[in-house]
Amino acid sequence: MADYYELLGVSKSVGTDEIKKAYRKLALKYHPDRNQGSKETEDRFKQVTEAYEVLRDPEKRSIYDQYGEQGLNRGAGGASGFGGFDFSDALEVFMRDFGGFGDLFGERQQRGGSRSRPKGEAIKVRVHVSLQEVATGVAKTLKVAILDTCERCSGTGSADGAAPGICATCQGSGEERQAQRTVFGQFISVVPCRTCRGEGRVIEERCPQCHGEGRARSQRPIKVEIPPGVTSENFITLRGEGNVGLRGGPRGEVLVLIEVEEDARFVRDGAHLRYDLPITYSQAVLGDEAEVPTVDGTVRVTIPKGIQSGEVLRLRGHGLPELHGRSKGDQLVRIVVWTPDRLTPEQEEAIRALQEVEDLAPEQLDGDSGRSIWSRVKEAFTQA
Repeated sequence: MADYYELLGVSKSVGTDEIKKAYRKLALKYHPDRNQGSKETEDRFKQVTEAYEVLRDPEKRSIYDQYGEQGLNRGAGGASGFGGFDFSDALEVFMRDFGGFGDLFGERQQRGGSRSRPKGEAIKVRVHVSLQEVATGVAKTLKVAILDTCERCSGTGSADGAAPGICATCQGSGEERQAQRTVFGQFISVVPCRTCRGEGRVIEERCPQCHGEGRARSQRPIKVEIPPGVTSENFITLRGEGNVGLRGGPRGEVLVLIEVEEDARFVRDGAHLRYDLPITYSQAVLGDEAEVPTVDGTVRVTIPKGIQSGEVLRLRGHGLPELHGRSKGDQLVRIVVWTPDRLTPEQEEAIRALQEVEDLAPEQLDGDSGRSIWSRVKEAFTQA
């Protein structure tokens, strides 16, 4: 991984405020809500967040400055100190310090004085779309298995529906401090309370239906708008449509992963489509018209005389739209001259007549006999 300071675009001498400011700017640029479906920006968002999470913490920063990333991963008495940082961790860090993507645009939500309940886990679902749906975009309704609010306790998790009491272990903070000795010295870390699991509140008697979670399994229809031009492994994030959190916590996300079904007629190359058009030898020699399928319907194309196998006809604007763009790709029609493996006696005679003509030098075709033979060949192929 690149140097953490380089990722954030700061020098090693800057303070915590400058680090936070630099991260905030990059988080706005690479956040998945602004780059729907982009794996590259998702990875970049994770990298800058990981860098920020280390450099904002004086102890982690000191270890990193002395020993690099390897020193962080050898923390906690030989166990992994910072390994395994993934995309969900990056989102949690961002939500913790900035309160959500809306805050960057002035859409701050009011926060109460009490500790917020944990958000529900994200759900990943796959949706299959046809090439035709890629061309036009499509709205689909998905039936998703989720964790929804428990009807018996109304999401409180309590048997009598009463609000949970304050945790005696952490006094409602939801956090505990732990001291750990490592080869690099003593670490004081803040971890979720072991009694209330970071919520700051506990339930005296749990609901028998949901066992104190405040949620139960259910199925829910979710509508997703798929824009034109998507490709496989693009994804759409539906905020607030996923699992409800523990005991009334907010809903998590639904990550809709796109899977584009193959169409046997076409080969996709970005926004362009390739199609093989088989034609007969007579069509190649004499020229013709043919119907070609496209994602927009059937198009009639002109086959020029003397076209060679492998030549390409371009149908401009008959490809796929670019994702979030205004232009469309083309459809490339590759000519494939079909060679028959079985011939009727008449066809074989015509081919032999053609062979006789091909054996003649060009100047020998100027006479009436040459034109007569060529006429017979054209007539035979046209009738075949």
